[in-house]
Amino acid sequence: MKIDLFQTLAVFDELADEWDALLPPGNSLNFFMRSTWQRIWWNCLGVGDLFVLAVRDDDGPLAGIAPLYVVPEPGGRASLGVVGGVDVTDYVDLITAPGRERDVLGAVLSYLCSSQTPDWSSLHVRNVPESSSTRQILPELAAQNGLRATISVEDVCPVVDLPDSYEAYLEALPKKERHELRRKRRRAEANDVGYYTVGQEHDIHEEVEAFLTLMALYTPEKAEFLKQPGHREFFKAIGPAMLEQGLLDLSFLTVEGKRAAAMWSYAYGDRMMLYNSGLDPAGFSALSPGIVLLSYNIEHTIARGFKKYDFLQGDEEYKYRMGGQNTSVYNVIIER
Repeated sequence: MKIDLFQTLAVFDELADEWDALLPPGNSLNFFMRSTWQRIWWNCLGVGDLFVLAVRDDDGPLAGIAPLYVVPEPGGRASLGVVGGVDVTDYVDLITAPGRERDVLGAVLSYLCSSQTPDWSSLHVRNVPESSSTRQILPELAAQNGLRATISVEDVCPVVDLPDSYEAYLEALPKKERHELRRKRRRAEANDVGYYTVGQEHDIHEEVEAFLTLMALYTPEKAEFLKQPGHREFFKAIGPAMLEQGLLDLSFLTVEGKRAAAMWSYAYGDRMMLYNSGLDPAGFSALSPGIVLLSYNIEHTIARGFKKYDFLQGDEEYKYRMGGQNTSVYNVIIER
């Protein structure tokens, strides 16, 4: 197999069509590996040096991509990570054409063990979905190359399997949770409550700013997160890009015309993925705006025909009250 090395930001545009063709939407867990996401992440949050490996059968089409970066370590060695990182990217993987996983990953490891790669001590592939074959194949191939592999659970991603109607969804919840959800919606709807999803008719930059304001108000942890270098810039860049591609689902709950809560989701493949949220707890907490907005979002997701509602990473209690069942993401570390 032939491997081409790319080390500049231009790779994400140069290979975009071939890159995304390796990620059919039938596997919705590939969303965060799309070239647009990877390009914006690297532009806003990338560290070290870009080290993207494109794997081909000689001069044929792409068989896989390892979008890596190299971070120097004390002592002259380096560590390798996968573009997308962990802070803002919930599912990460090495990209392979279906059925070519072992060939591609084998070629990548052979290249990384050659003199063409900087001297590295560890490769971190974090947030690998439990359904990915990478977490089985990569350690096997590592052993064949004289490398050590460690696998651990990184986090959980609660997911709801959606029925064909919102009423059927409610009936599947425990009686107490179903009653509470209906009660909260009735109480909110007794007030001047509105709901809208951002579309092409809106000013996306204004809507992103409104979301970030509510996100910072929600918890001190979210406010601190947005103060970290690159995080606000990432949201401001990824929002318009995903809206243009028809993948952003940014929704707001309003009370008396004022934005009270917001949810930032991605609609891809068979699932809606709840990425982040915000609300004004001081002004509207009595109306449970976050849960009410979530119920609207789930109802509209079902109406649009999606099969899964993915809460993404984190074991917050509300995800289980709303019917989430755990799936896991894994951390695979390869060491020399």
